[in-house]
Amino acid sequence: MADPTAPAPRRTPRFVQLHHEDRAAVREELVRGLQAAPAFTSPKYLYDALGSRLFDAITELPEYYPTRTEAGIFAAHAGAMAEALPAGATLVDLGAGNCAKAAKLIDRLRPCRYVAVDISVDYLRQALDGLQCQFPTLEMVGVGQDFSNSLILPPEARGGPRVLFYPGSSIGNFTPQEALAFLRQCRAACAGGALLIGVDLLKPARVLEPAYDDALGVTAAFNLNLLRHLNTLLGSDFAVADWRHVAFFNASASRIEMHLEARHPVTVCWPGGERRFTGGERIHTENSCKWPLAAFDTLLRQAGFSAMRHWTDERGWFAVFAAQA
Repeated sequence: MADPTAPAPRRTPRFVQLHHEDRAAVREELVRGLQAAPAFTSPKYLYDALGSRLFDAITELPEYYPTRTEAGIFAAHAGAMAEALPAGATLVDLGAGNCAKAAKLIDRLRPCRYVAVDISVDYLRQALDGLQCQFPTLEMVGVGQDFSNSLILPPEARGGPRVLFYPGSSIGNFTPQEALAFLRQCRAACAGGALLIGVDLLKPARVLEPAYDDALGVTAAFNLNLLRHLNTLLGSDFAVADWRHVAFFNASASRIEMHLEARHPVTVCWPGGERRFTGGERIHTENSCKWPLAAFDTLLRQAGFSAMRHWTDERGWFAVFAAQA
């Protein structure tokens, strides 16, 4: 007879790789962006192995307020968030990375299953193995998916009500129109459940700009590292020394913009093509939209969510929204 006092056996995380890189499609996308006027790349290409480590370093900088401000909101209001979300749900962590943010909420939210979504399950393995030690009886699934284009959850993530967790103000990388389309996909993916999302709020440029152009130059290195990644993906010959990091607040679009600016005229070549950049010409690498509270509440309603609640820090710099789907 089994001993009823014996601890439940430790589970083992499962992994599902849905995203498979199409190198030809990646190359086509990059060439299309580099040949555009003005040139641009998707911010997802900032995150190769080195880029991810550099971003982790950015979150430690005194100028970069979003990570620690959001963490303070979660620490202060996790109990109220749990009350606003369905109990015993599947917690789906979009862009989970090292799973650290979800790890601090699992005790409060008490999900029946944790699903970590990132572009590669290999990136998730170590994090989920460590998290499973913390929560040995919780079912865990790692999903390799690029949800920037389409959010379709696998069967392993569909049991019971779902809470989609999208922290870190990553929604700001989308234009308002793109954000609405993405949130509608989220609404469909968690119908009958809820969304828990972090949003960076509108504030003065004197606060915003140093967060994306720090004195130590870590954000500059993060942005310039994109060129090394493009060389790997495209076979191009970008030289980092030919470019400088530029970041500024575009008030009319309510967003921080990051660019790479040519220090002098330069021709960049890749197999089958090239682009000549004049001195001062830029490649647009990332947007980070900043939202007024009321405007983001309206956006969630337009996407089909209801019963919104939000929590902010004392300065009103950042917000976490819970919304019913």
